[in-house]
Amino acid sequence: MRSNTSPRRDHLEFAAALDGALTRPGRSHVWSPHSVGTVLALLATGAAERTLAELQDLLGEDTEGQLRSLDEAVASADDSGPDLATLNGLYVPADLKVVPGFEARMGERSGAEVEHADFAHDAEGVRSRINAKVAEVTRGLIEELLPPGSVHPDVRLLLVNALWVKVVWPDPFDPRQTRDRPFHMPSGRRRVPTMHRSARMPHASAHGWSMVSLEGDHELSLDVLLPEERTTDPGPISARTLVELYRQASPQQVDLALPRFEVESDVSLLEPLATLGVRRLATDTARFDGISEEPLRADEILHQSVLRVDEKGAEGAAATAVMMLMAAAVPSRPIRFTVDRPFVFVLRRREAILFLGRITEPVDPGPAL
Repeated sequence: MRSNTSPRRDHLEFAAALDGALTRPGRSHVWSPHSVGTVLALLATGAAERTLAELQDLLGEDTEGQLRSLDEAVASADDSGPDLATLNGLYVPADLKVVPGFEARMGERSGAEVEHADFAHDAEGVRSRINAKVAEVTRGLIEELLPPGSVHPDVRLLLVNALWVKVVWPDPFDPRQTRDRPFHMPSGRRRVPTMHRSARMPHASAHGWSMVSLEGDHELSLDVLLPEERTTDPGPISARTLVELYRQASPQQVDLALPRFEVESDVSLLEPLATLGVRRLATDTARFDGISEEPLRADEILHQSVLRVDEKGAEGAAATAVMMLMAAAVPSRPIRFTVDRPFVFVLRRREAILFLGRITEPVDPGPAL
């Protein structure tokens, strides 16, 4: 079944914004707006006040609607659906009371796993078990989402999303047509194995970019976007351009030459998110009242992605983890208490007042020895 559905505008805007923050001149990268978007939207459903406002500024206000569309994208009604697997894990110690609504929301996700985790006494065991689960879901493409030291006794909550998907081209590339072809990279020109196909495919041009879509089975598509300017280091693509490309896409006869490729990335997201205005979730002023009455803040957000594309199809895996700690109590404005006139004092222990008196004219005993 072919797909003519384009992503939601708010999801496109989020993806374009964070992709711009992740783009580094002259470097390849890959990440999963689905995985990261799922985790951030889940955090948003439990956030309050400025913490929620910052997340909504990035994700859009309809986080519940985004979660539904993200869930539908990985839903499979039966065994004839796409080759995909997901994990949505919530791991908390037994003494952390999670708000029932948030726990129920996690339990409704595809691949849900809500469990107690003994961070205080077996942090390494928790890390190993979750890494093994992520490796299982991603078919071994992501073996160590949580590096040594990332899970420690102070962790109070761990939220994990993982995704694996395999796309098969109904009309595969003919391997006999794959041949070395020049590719102009920032470091210079090099010949790389390039696949070829001539067929009718969705195509569009807008704002200096062109797009062609390789449609796979089960409504999966791989969109390849190329800057029309012959540059070896294009800048980030805007949400406006993405929206227009998807709006204009229509079937055209295309002679496609596409390199086989594999790309993987491993990144901490706290700094890129901060550049986009999402800062409060990692501070002691974070508000996640909808997750737990205990004050929580994000300690780290880790993300890994892998994508491979060849003549038969594509295979991708991604995983995102949020480690949360107890936030320090936010100090209120101090009350001024200036002792500049006669006062009374009490020195006590347990239920007994040991000394009681008043001072009307202080006598200085000298500095402490």
